[in-house]
Amino acid sequence: MTTPDLCVVVGATGAMGTEITLRLARRGLRVLAVARNPDDLEKLAAADERIIPCRADIADDSAIEAISARVDSPVRMALFAAGLPVRGSADTIPPGDLAVAANIKVGGLVRLLHSVRDHLVDGSRFVTIAGSLGLEPGPLDAAPGTANAAVFNLMRQLSALYGPRGVTTHTIAPGPVDTPRLRAFVETESAETGRDPEQIWDRYRAKTTLGRLPTLQEIGWIVETLLAPEAAVLHGSVINVDAGTRHGIH
Repeated sequence: MTTPDLCVVVGATGAMGTEITLRLARRGLRVLAVARNPDDLEKLAAADERIIPCRADIADDSAIEAISARVDSPVRMALFAAGLPVRGSADTIPPGDLAVAANIKVGGLVRLLHSVRDHLVDGSRFVTIAGSLGLEPGPLDAAPGTANAAVFNLMRQLSALYGPRGVTTHTIAPGPVDTPRLRAFVETESAETGRDPEQIWDRYRAKTTLGRLPTLQEIGWIVETLLAPEAAVLHGSVINVDAGTRHGIH
């Protein structure tokens, strides 16, 4: 049987999604790149003819039809890499933002599933990027901590639901990653607190045993390894990619 060559990436135009999308395309796979901004999608699709732009808002149920209408073959990998637009501690976050976070990270993951489930076959991979704050939240991380904890639970459910069909599920849980988004957070914190940006970076690096943050290229490499047939043994796993940030969870 011919190995499926179609991948679906939600959040494809973000820094991490772009890295993953381009890597998959360079491997000769077709990639249905899902994101909201048409200009960003057009720019990404121009980088490789194998990238197929799909405009959809994963926070809305209309995304199910928008994505499924473009899925034209068995899916080798479906990957959720959308980020969160909300932040703050339990003291400062508007309570409704917790629902926003859950709708994107949990509801969006289910929308992706509903979009591709009829095209998942033996050997397909269903993958999500879930932040490490779902395992070890900080005091200022109400939305990502809560939403990603729910993602871990949901992915365990999916492993039990789809494993018997030969579809493997994988949760990649990076700690802070050196991305433009994180650099923007650092600049914002610096402006709000008056602290030197390098001091803030030192705080992030000090939490790792490697003394540095993971890179986008390293996250992309992890995703690529999941394409190997042998990666089926990692079904249901949480893959920590945090340069040694977590010390109590293995």
